[in-house]
Amino acid sequence: MRIQRRITLGIGVLFAMILLLGVLSVSYVRQLSEATGTILADNYNSLQYAGDMLRTLNVTGQDSLSRQALRRSLALQQANITEASEGESTAALERHIATLSDPVTEAEIRTVREDLFRIMELNMAAIRAKSAEVKGRADSVMWWLIVAAALCVSAAGAILVWFPRLVLRPIDALKKGITEIANHNYGQRLDFPGNREFESVAESFNDMAAKLDEYRRSSLDDLMTAKKRIEAIVNTLHEPIVGLGPDRKILFMNREALSVLNLREEVVGRNATEVALSNDLLRRLVRGLYDEKKGTDDEPLKIYADNKESYFQVENTPLHITGVGGGERQFLGNLIILNNITKFKELDSAKTNFISTVSHEMKTPISSILMSLQLLGDSRLGQLNDEQKQLLGSIRESSDRLLSITGELLNMTQIETGKLQLMPKITKPIELIDYAVKATQVLAERFCCFVEVDYPDKISKLFVDNEKIAWVITNLLSNAIHHSPENSRIIVGAVQREKAVEIYVQDFGRGIDPRYHKSIFDRYFRVPGTKVQGSGLGLAISKEFVEAHGGTIRVESEIGQGSRFSIVLPA
Repeated sequence: MRIQRRITLGIGVLFAMILLLGVLSVSYVRQLSEATGTILADNYNSLQYAGDMLRTLNVTGQDSLSRQALRRSLALQQANITEASEGESTAALERHIATLSDPVTEAEIRTVREDLFRIMELNMAAIRAKSAEVKGRADSVMWWLIVAAALCVSAAGAILVWFPRLVLRPIDALKKGITEIANHNYGQRLDFPGNREFESVAESFNDMAAKLDEYRRSSLDDLMTAKKRIEAIVNTLHEPIVGLGPDRKILFMNREALSVLNLREEVVGRNATEVALSNDLLRRLVRGLYDEKKGTDDEPLKIYADNKESYFQVENTPLHITGVGGGERQFLGNLIILNNITKFKELDSAKTNFISTVSHEMKTPISSILMSLQLLGDSRLGQLNDEQKQLLGSIRESSDRLLSITGELLNMTQIETGKLQLMPKITKPIELIDYAVKATQVLAERFCCFVEVDYPDKISKLFVDNEKIAWVITNLLSNAIHHSPENSRIIVGAVQREKAVEIYVQDFGRGIDPRYHKSIFDRYFRVPGTKVQGSGLGLAISKEFVEAHGGTIRVESEIGQGSRFSIVLPA
């Protein structure tokens, strides 16, 4: 049945009950009205006529008019006889009135009056009987109306409870089916027999559910195939890879990772923190996840793998995804990759050994060259002409530069091999500054630079390796001289910084682009456009020396405003 017909039927039943109740009420009220009208029209009129005759009888006498009024009332009474014995009483009244003498005696009046009282009593008795009958009928009508109203209310209540359910049952079923589909239960089906409106809806819904189920099966197969393909690719990689969920649950781990971490496939699906309790390497990887400042660990892991000591660089990549509709980014977990840098470590070690060997081998011939230059410059062996002296100075300058580069390479090899040894002792910062100024005095005179020393009256002493820190200050001062124009100032000084001492070198040259402030401390890096020759190791070695003492080195510079290099060391 159509919903429209159901609604029409329900409303029609309610309308029919209301109409029936109204018709019954009107019918019963009309019956009561007729019964009451009978009493008024019949018995009440007889009482009125008898009352008129009594009043007329009180004044009757020789006056013929009064007797005429009495006869008129009698005629009306004779026409209004409604009770069975009322006719006899009326006939007796007619005889007694007709036999009234002239003048009327008291006995005749008494007889007529008795007849009138008898008629009035009959009508009064009839009125009481009819009133009782009307009251009984009214009570009956009231009960019938109560029963009819109760039946209508019961029917209306049943319709009120049943009708909405009947109408909304298919809608509720449709809503439930949609909820099941939303919960990925694509096996849900709808059936509305006898409901034409919802039969087509159910057919469309079932068709949609079937297609979604088919799509899910095909998509699931595709996803499983893609998952297996990705797992095969990940397992063929030679780099150990570990995937963790947002709750630190191990999602996957390729064969290389299982081999390097000495784990089994059973750990997949377990919490990484729990597994790390019995695995030192995994514990170090998990501990690195909580360091949000670095996505990659600077210190490589040293692991015994492939029957040798191997080095792995840890790369931690947080994974995020943006929800459908461009919502907020959701955290999916972490991807940990162990890049095998053993080959590069071996090459770097070979390079360091080669540089160390070459540097040591070069120092001996350089020293011999410098000694020969000193002998050549001795006037006791003979005087040199101006051209020879110029050539001798050029050779000495190149030898000094070569010796400086060799020293830098040796320092770098010490740092790379971890053989850097510090021999600290208590010293004053002014001693380190004086050493650097004297060491670069000739260079400053050559480039026509004026070195100024800015030193406070009171400053803390340092506990450092004099040779290393003096080398750093000398290198900074030498760089400032090389990058300053002629007749420019260079300031070298110290400043007290609470529990630390800052030693700085400030020049007023062309400055350094802020883009290169971090890169200038990298090995072999040279600022683009720099014409001054050098190895690119000086600032890198200075950084290593300062950090070995627990200090920091930084630069403040702008293009055209010079540069200020400063080192901060614990007092």
